[in-house]
Amino acid sequence: MATEERESGAQQAGTADATDAGDRELTMSRAMVEAVATEMREDNEVFVMGEDVADYGGIFDSTEGLLDEFGRDRVMDVPISETAFLGAAVGAAQAGMRPIAELMFVDFFGVAMDQIYNQMAKNTYMSGGAVDVPMVLMSAVGGTYNDAAQHSQTLYGTFAHLPGMKVVVPSTAYDAKGLMHSAIRDDDPVVYLFHKRLMGLGWMPSPPGPKTAVPEEAYEIPFGEADVKREGDDATVVTLGLHVHRALDAAETLADDGIEAEVIDLRTLVPFDTETVLESVRKTGRLVVVDEDYRSFGLTGEVVARVADEALSELDAVERVAMPDVPVPYARPLEQEVNPDAGDIAAAVRRTQE
Repeated sequence: MATEERESGAQQAGTADATDAGDRELTMSRAMVEAVATEMREDNEVFVMGEDVADYGGIFDSTEGLLDEFGRDRVMDVPISETAFLGAAVGAAQAGMRPIAELMFVDFFGVAMDQIYNQMAKNTYMSGGAVDVPMVLMSAVGGTYNDAAQHSQTLYGTFAHLPGMKVVVPSTAYDAKGLMHSAIRDDDPVVYLFHKRLMGLGWMPSPPGPKTAVPEEAYEIPFGEADVKREGDDATVVTLGLHVHRALDAAETLADDGIEAEVIDLRTLVPFDTETVLESVRKTGRLVVVDEDYRSFGLTGEVVARVADEALSELDAVERVAMPDVPVPYARPLEQEVNPDAGDIAAAVRRTQE
């Protein structure tokens, strides 16, 4: 792929002002961009394509600054045809490039599902291993900001259910950068789902937790390694994305009552770190699974099933906290009602103690 030369002194995308890597903090959006920019500098075959990723910098700042450094040959706005540009990304990946294709909202996957599931996810298998598809499908997920039923879903479980794709869901800036490096370098297709509420946008304030210290140097976070964000002995809370922070808030409230909840951030759904979950459940005996995706046929049921398969005799209580099986409402009070909050999580943990 042709590469436009940078103008002398052009600002490097994603570079923070702070010089001390140990002290500087980044929002999740800046951490993601920093990882993408590093990979683009090191490999001319890495490029970004999607709707409003160039001039606008991504509507959730997921590509902010990349156009200035890398130019339009490698940061490309595309027509509003998800089937076309995701298909083009699949072809580019099979030809040896490493595209990062942004699907603006995960809710739009339906119009391009054939390219995602029948091409991106299957072509390595269908070719007998003759071709790899080293691409990242990056997409914004989640609600909490009144964007209604067609722009507010997470759909984690949908992608995790379909074989052939790795599925990544960061919850902090540190994790976002390390997982992005791993995603771009992986030779298999990776679905990288970032929650809008965690990106650090001025018009959509994040909770305090996602903005973290982030090293300047590149690093990878291996797929399939969950992270225990808080240790505890009384209950295991398994979650991901935005609800990691809501679970941590709930855990602080519960601690005031003498209940110590362990909070596990899955970070990746495919591959899934069953062992970390089992180790925690064997310690606490109580499991609460929290998900912003729909309750039926989704993540909460899968986690409970995996624990039941391996540690049923050590499990004393189970609770599932998830979105009810209804379209995400537009009205703010209704959306807040259906989307689990810290109070819902704390109440579920308390029920396991009865």
